[in-house]
Amino acid sequence: MFRISQYLREVVQAEREGVYPTPRRGGGGGQRPGPVVIWNLTRRCNLTCKHCYALSADHAYPGELSTDEVFTVMDDLKAHRVPVLILSGGEPLLRPDLFEIADRARQMGFYVGLSTNGTLIDAPMAERIAQAGFDYVGISLDGLRETHDKFRRLDGAFDASLNALRLLRGHGVKLGLRYTMTAMNAHDLPALLQLMRDEGITKFYFSHLNYAGRGNIHRAKDAHFAATRDALDLLLQTAWQAALDGRDEEYVTGNNDADAPYLINWLRTHTPQWAPAVRDRLVAWGGNASGLHIANIDNLGEVHPDTMWWHYPLGNVRQRPFSAIWEDVSDPLMAGLKQQPRPVEGRCARCVHLDMCGGNTRVRAQQVTGNFWAEDPGCYLDDAEIGLTADAASARVAVTPFTSHKGRDPQRTTIPIASEVTP
Repeated sequence: MFRISQYLREVVQAEREGVYPTPRRGGGGGQRPGPVVIWNLTRRCNLTCKHCYALSADHAYPGELSTDEVFTVMDDLKAHRVPVLILSGGEPLLRPDLFEIADRARQMGFYVGLSTNGTLIDAPMAERIAQAGFDYVGISLDGLRETHDKFRRLDGAFDASLNALRLLRGHGVKLGLRYTMTAMNAHDLPALLQLMRDEGITKFYFSHLNYAGRGNIHRAKDAHFAATRDALDLLLQTAWQAALDGRDEEYVTGNNDADAPYLINWLRTHTPQWAPAVRDRLVAWGGNASGLHIANIDNLGEVHPDTMWWHYPLGNVRQRPFSAIWEDVSDPLMAGLKQQPRPVEGRCARCVHLDMCGGNTRVRAQQVTGNFWAEDPGCYLDDAEIGLTADAASARVAVTPFTSHKGRDPQRTTIPIASEVTP
């Protein structure tokens, strides 16, 4: 997860104070935290969305983890210093023991998020979710009414999800809108951003399309790179203005780590004196977190490098603890994902931003070429912007020591990456 607002607020503060702020250090007493775990507790879903990576449907799936098995895994996750659990599906509200699981997770000290399509949330359910004490609830909207209902393959889905947002907001639940852009819904992005503000929602998660599940079938209709760049420009400008205005709004992106160098290029145009400091922060962040700081457990207990790798199981928590599976680098994919820098090829290997991007999303390369380490076909930066042409100097950001525009040396440090991927 790429926290646009966090970095832009730091730049706004630097503009006002003349010095880049020292980032807040995370806790942990020097011990490395475990990954954020996105847990698909069930595959069952009341919808059959066009871009579903889980290929879910509204029927029971045999072999899903029992409540006791989930609790056993949670004990291991806690011992492995996992800080965050995102409870997902399918539609997690269809799992009868969801609130029992969430309650135990909260008592164990996890940050607990809920990812839902929102269509099952009526007034009693909204009250129950609020009482459960989720730290965050994310609800997906693919566009305005016509677009969203078409993506969700259900008339009335948009109205149901919007009503859920309103009900939960009324209970003071921290909420976020989740949006995956394709060529068929890119036109609705400006309206969704306005809807977010009109409805008093404080977080917007913009997901680039990844090639997995129905998203892989959908690949030929992926948004063109120009549309992606236009969308990023809009997000950056919206987040920048929100930071200037002091608005309590969060804009984050996911599934395309080229967003980090794109932000640097944007800063070079708007506030070039702070681009090197932000670049230092992004190098510390490290880019793509699959297999490192993001993990996935599916409904059957299979562990994956992230949610887009469902076709690639690393091991099952019924046979081995998650902690043992996660630290095992005998698997060639996990060995490469944990290697720094990663053994990427093509444009990615020669990119001047590899230390900031981490080679981007490997599942796209694998889905298109069959090679984990091929260049990412979803990178929307041109050759000049990644340092591969004679014009690269004009597209590159200097990373040498610098002085602030008011003549004072910024203080710089780094923070643990895990603190930046918490939803």
